[in-house]
Amino acid sequence: MIIALDAMGGDNAPAEIVKGAIFAAKSSKHKILLVGPERTIAEELLKHHKKYNIASLDIEIVNATEVVSMSEHPAQAVRQKKDSSLVVCAKLVAEGKADAFVTMGNTGAAMAASLFYLKRIDGVLRPAISTLFPTIDNFCIIADAGANVDCKPENLLQFAIMASLYCEKVLSVKKPRIGVASIGEEDTKGNELSLAAFGLIKKTDLNFIGNIEGKDVPKGKADVIICDGFVGNLLLKFGEGIAEMMLKLIKKGFKNHPIAWASLPFLWAALKDLRKKVDYNEFGGAPLLGVNGICLIGHGRSEAKAVKSAVLAAAKAAERDLINAIKETIAKYKIDD
Repeated sequence: MIIALDAMGGDNAPAEIVKGAIFAAKSSKHKILLVGPERTIAEELLKHHKKYNIASLDIEIVNATEVVSMSEHPAQAVRQKKDSSLVVCAKLVAEGKADAFVTMGNTGAAMAASLFYLKRIDGVLRPAISTLFPTIDNFCIIADAGANVDCKPENLLQFAIMASLYCEKVLSVKKPRIGVASIGEEDTKGNELSLAAFGLIKKTDLNFIGNIEGKDVPKGKADVIICDGFVGNLLLKFGEGIAEMMLKLIKKGFKNHPIAWASLPFLWAALKDLRKKVDYNEFGGAPLLGVNGICLIGHGRSEAKAVKSAVLAAAKAAERDLINAIKETIAKYKIDD
């Protein structure tokens, strides 16, 4: 697989992006196209030449003279900066020169570039950002996680189809359990949107388990949580805040109790596991599902580990023909636009 990687996207670009590309190339047979200012990327690669023998890795630089910053207006940036690293990545996929693209940059611009150059899959009403969220034993996917704050029931049905297929093909979860985020487990609980979406998803042959309350999300009751982007983004950001708070409270507790602090060396492995569990760097990126090409969008603060994970996930989605699977299933449950 050939993966186009936006070398200038995110708060830690280009250093962590280039390092992540090296990690991905070392651990796989995929070709990485590092997209951005040629000289800047070459200088970053040179820093790792001796340690990783860069010449032996399947990494190629694709020059792009412009950069889309995290604060720029998405649509305007895509229109005006056609030679930006992010836009060039989307073009490479659209032209068949790459099988997928990954960016840690401006989420809105990544969506705009994908919609403009890759287009929507035929029959898809709205693409969805599907973000991985840690649970007690594993993880779940929240779809949508912020791309569409106002939705119709038909949108949520399609989110369920696409996120379920990603879960199955890329994350290797057999028959993923799908739940609709609601205020109660009963079929009659929810607002107009969730109740109508419940009815639509229930009629499919997806592994639908009904409504999911907020408290059941971290418990791992479902593999796929379906909601509009307003609710999904609140769930995601609230979860990130709780995870950060818990780690700080644990640290504060140790400092306040000298005996507990003395036992830290014996608990270190468990604490490292906890930190790893809630670290977004472990999950790589969130797929933009519904566009006619593979696009993964990572956290703006992503480090090399997250970049590597996102590249490998994007490659797996391409290898396992996720796009055609979505096309076939969306056609099966055809909805008039």
